[in-house]
Amino acid sequence: MGSNKEKQEISIIGRLFSLEALLILMGLLSLISGIVGRQLMPIFWGVMILGGSVALHFVRKKDWKKHWEELEQEKQLNEERARKRKEKGDGGK
Repeated sequence: MGSNKEKQEISIIGRLFSLEALLILMGLLSLISGIVGRQLMPIFWGVMILGGSVALHFVRKKDWKKHWEELEQEKQLNEERARKRKEKGDGGK
């Protein structure tokens, strides 16, 4: 069904003004202002924002639909195995 997925083309302007780009820009500005002003808190927040942006990138990159389908298949297999074990145990009595 989902083998013919169409990827949306995002323009360069759209990428420049995306939420992720703005987060990275804010993190860099905070980090640079902390380094220039020799203040610890802006450096801390800059590192936190940049780390969160990287984590957000990897979370969005993951194919969640495929992940949930795999978990459903594992759950069904486990339920089927448990049912067979139960039937096998009951049949021996």
